[in-house]
Amino acid sequence: MTRFRGRFQRGGEHVLFAALVLFVGVLSVLPMGRLLLEGIAPGGAFDTAVLEEVLSARSTWRTTGRTLFTAGLGTIVATTLGTAFALAVALTDVRAKGALVFCFMLPLMIPPQITALSWIQLFGPSSPLLNALGLAPPPGTPHPMYSREGIALLLGIQHSALVFLAMRAGLRGLPREIVEAARASGAGIARVLRDVVIPVMTPALVAGAALAFVSAVGNFGIPALLGIPARYTVLPTLIYQRLSSFGPTIISEVAVLSIIVGLIAFSGVLLQGWMLRRRDYRTIGPASQPLDFRLGRLRPFVEAASWLVIFFILVAPLTALISTSLVPAYGVTLGPGTATLDNYVEVLARQDATIRAFRNSFFLAGGASVTLVGVSLVLAYFVTRRRSRILGALNLAAELPYALPGVVLAIAAILIFLKPLPLLGFSIYNTVWIIFAAYLARFLTLSLRPVISGYHQLDPTLEEAAQMAGATLMYRLGTVMMPLLAPIAVAGGIVVFLTAFNELTVSALLWSSGAETLGVIVFNLDDGGYTTLAASVAVVTVLVVLLLMLATQVIARRLPRGVLPWEG
Repeated sequence: MTRFRGRFQRGGEHVLFAALVLFVGVLSVLPMGRLLLEGIAPGGAFDTAVLEEVLSARSTWRTTGRTLFTAGLGTIVATTLGTAFALAVALTDVRAKGALVFCFMLPLMIPPQITALSWIQLFGPSSPLLNALGLAPPPGTPHPMYSREGIALLLGIQHSALVFLAMRAGLRGLPREIVEAARASGAGIARVLRDVVIPVMTPALVAGAALAFVSAVGNFGIPALLGIPARYTVLPTLIYQRLSSFGPTIISEVAVLSIIVGLIAFSGVLLQGWMLRRRDYRTIGPASQPLDFRLGRLRPFVEAASWLVIFFILVAPLTALISTSLVPAYGVTLGPGTATLDNYVEVLARQDATIRAFRNSFFLAGGASVTLVGVSLVLAYFVTRRRSRILGALNLAAELPYALPGVVLAIAAILIFLKPLPLLGFSIYNTVWIIFAAYLARFLTLSLRPVISGYHQLDPTLEEAAQMAGATLMYRLGTVMMPLLAPIAVAGGIVVFLTAFNELTVSALLWSSGAETLGVIVFNLDDGGYTTLAASVAVVTVLVVLLLMLATQVIARRLPRGVLPWEG
């Protein structure tokens, strides 16, 4: 009986493991393979005609150059801003660090299309906020954000938090002794930063810059709202425009363009590895107490500069967005006689498409977060407790859809789900379920990473005791692991929800009538000239994001450090 029970338990583990392999394979590996196949063998037959046509077109390389320019300049902005904030928060005695980190992280959690929309409302002759303050430029003045520099600036602001997170994690692990040795030798703060901290932090700096670059290459919302009106096209917007047209080779053409986007992003990762291999950045000794430079008389100035940055990247744009949502028409000056809530009533109570988008976004984000929390608790167990090459490959495969730009995943999802599903006989293309499947693939790693970290910190003897008592794997997971890992898993689920709730890059290419998401609605309303309604939807979504981020602070004390990215 004992032998039979052992075989039954091992058989159950094998079935569960096979299910995980199938889940990750279908959602992560298969779409990418199908995308590559479409680029070189459209229709299943080897044919390079479409590939050659796309690669020989001047528009392809002109758009590629623009993509590299905006992503490169945006990365410089993000690296400068994120590094400066990380140094101030992690190394100095500035006050209210928690509030500073929370506010600095908020632009990353706000969808890029809403970031672009808020900056559009902030400047220009039609800005309700500037008109109310008497600071609006004369009518006919070109809008400064409709330019390549405007795109690069917002890409930098949007992704500066990625550099900040990488740098802050590195600075927390910096051995205090090497800095104290430099200070004891007479080096001032500026020289310590230049000659000690920054060189040692090169791996974190390069990793953060690579993340910012890859994210900027695949960003759709900012280039779409700022670039399309200025006729400045980058690769993600070119794919969107091509996919909106018709033709027998459109799918193959956008597949090739998506491969180019993926190669550019992958080149950024390879460049990161090459730069880090040139030198040895290892330090001797573990991290001790965190560094705390005393700024003395400079502290009020550093704090003022930090909060001034927060004002310009967060408060001012959101104030402009709120001002636009409160006027009856774009361009009307906000005042006691013009302020109205009609736009909110319209989008929340009257417009079927907007109401449906709220419902779809809540379903997609909530469903993806709940599903991925469950999958992550099981997958992370195998990754941490059953080490093998297959599990290592499975772990890397789970990260692939998030590491590549979202537009690549969207085209891959179209290719894989365009035809009816095998055995089932129906297609999920042009339904909300294709977006759901893409979200599961895209955001799996966001839920998986914290849970893996939690398993590494969990004492294995707890599970071993339950196993010796005859508990099956599912019983151990449900009664031992999950209760202990619940706060970490919930935090990961909240990050997934916040990221998916306002997602646009994937859903912009996958949505259909009846399957709209909030990101798509904001983009379509603004594109259709309904600026005040777009601003109202954007304000509501930002409010949801803010409330959820604040709610997570309730469980923050029960979580390991670093699980919540906006934790100070």
